[in-house]
Amino acid sequence: MPDWARAGTFRGTLGTLPVALSLDSKGESRYFYEGRSLDLFLEARRSGNALVLEESVRRDLGGDPVVTGCFSLMPAPGGLKGTWQAPGASAPLEVTLAPLDAARLPLRLPLSPGLSVLRRDDPLAFLKLNRAWVTLLGGRAVREPLSGVTYPRVPGASSALNAALQDRQLRHAADALDCRAMLPESAQKDPENGYTLSSAITLSNARVLSLREDVNYYCGGAHPDNWTEGVILDRMTGRAVPLTTLFPKLNAARQKALYLSGVKAKVDAECLDVLREDADEFTAHLSATGVNLTPSGLPHVVAACAETVTLPYATLRGDANLGSPLVKTLYPK
Repeated sequence: MPDWARAGTFRGTLGTLPVALSLDSKGESRYFYEGRSLDLFLEARRSGNALVLEESVRRDLGGDPVVTGCFSLMPAPGGLKGTWQAPGASAPLEVTLAPLDAARLPLRLPLSPGLSVLRRDDPLAFLKLNRAWVTLLGGRAVREPLSGVTYPRVPGASSALNAALQDRQLRHAADALDCRAMLPESAQKDPENGYTLSSAITLSNARVLSLREDVNYYCGGAHPDNWTEGVILDRMTGRAVPLTTLFPKLNAARQKALYLSGVKAKVDAECLDVLREDADEFTAHLSATGVNLTPSGLPHVVAACAETVTLPYATLRGDANLGSPLVKTLYPK
């Protein structure tokens, strides 16, 4: 990049259309048209003293990137000015960009730690997601409109808990938009591609809320993939609760031993061998009947072996921190 160019986020117009652009010194520059959800990726170089940002997209899976436009920018009072031109276009479009201070933008969502981090670290994602979301099912779920990601809520719960749920949804919504932006144009039109989240509350009591998240995604790589994550939250504070806070003796080795004992009846011999060899880490969610363990990090080719096993609370009484107010809700007298 030219010596004068500095990393930052800018907002302005390309022709008559509003755009936002992130200039990154590490080669990850991108921009998007406001009102649309997907980033376009840019490769930065210099031409004389001008900053040139070359926009390219893949048309089809397996195809090479095709140049679809080019910015030529120079410093100007109040920001950057220049042009954008598509290949073969008879004339360029004027571009005017001003530095964006996302911290000064009004919040359209309830303030939460994750929203503050997103505003600071990824202003482009903040611009897309900082808008009114859609309340569903009488307040028991919320849908983010651009990504379509839906996530549970708890009507009447503490603001801290619902902020934690919003923050988890923010992460998924940003990932969903990033995933679809990486797809070639032809694949973006297929609703089977991209990033889908299924999330559900698996336990809700006076002190604990637990959820299970299942993500399936295809972002243009070699194959689709998926993962599961368990979530355990303190209902009063919204903070994540590690499984070993509730069950201090349920360390990694004991989790694996109990899991293997419980999974024998659910998988064939081949999967059981895979799980004995590779299932060293687990994600956990709680339900009315016990602690549910699902292997995490299995290689893609054996991911179908990742069955969930429920460890009954009665089996885990000796592992539990029975003095914890959270654990007491799992072992009512």
